[in-house]
Amino acid sequence: MFAGTLTRNVETAAAQYTGMIHGTRFDVAIQLEARAKMSERSPDFDVTAVNKSGRKVRIGTAWNETGNTSGNPYISMQIDVGLGPFRVNAVQTKEARATQSGEFEIIPLVSNGLMKSGSISGELTAMDADNAFTGYIANMMFDLEFTLIENSYKSEETHPDYRIEVSSPRGKPIRVGSAWMAKSSRTGNDYLSLLINTPDGDLRVNAVQNEEQRGGQTFSIIPFIDSGEQPQDAGAGLSLVA
Repeated sequence: MFAGTLTRNVETAAAQYTGMIHGTRFDVAIQLEARAKMSERSPDFDVTAVNKSGRKVRIGTAWNETGNTSGNPYISMQIDVGLGPFRVNAVQTKEARATQSGEFEIIPLVSNGLMKSGSISGELTAMDADNAFTGYIANMMFDLEFTLIENSYKSEETHPDYRIEVSSPRGKPIRVGSAWMAKSSRTGNDYLSLLINTPDGDLRVNAVQNEEQRGGQTFSIIPFIDSGEQPQDAGAGLSLVA
């Protein structure tokens, strides 16, 4: 559950990029500083931050990368703020690339390992404006309220249609998953396929409408059952937007 921003600095700056990264338990200012490469796959940057004592410390490394299918450049980072290592990517919208902007957005890199749905409850409601949804998902161990926002990074058919967001302690939006619009080949009914990073792990669920809900704005979230109807490459998660 991570989010953030990254900005390319002028060439004379000591740090090539500066930004913020947010989690449900932290908000940290970061810098990316160029480092000498020992090999082709060596990191291009050190990721640094200032600790509570005011000391600058190295908290990770970063690489310049290019999307396999899109050909778009992005930055891959491995970071540890004291809670264990995690991976994120810094990517640009189509508008930012078109204007050659130095602005990037930090998004989580979801693994392909998925937890079993088990006993899950949840609901999704279409909002009146902005092609968005609001909802929640819960079991006995966690309870997440979230929003589905239209994915402005979508440039290929397999990319998610929506990004799933929650709020950090300071109210910053954090992307915790992706959602795809889909249609059942058996019934012809529309539904949404969601991949969410919960406190228990990466979780696949579907948002569907029963007979009473059909035609309305409310969907019920149910455990994912593999019927072969899931959107293409949905299991690849957030890495699809890079």
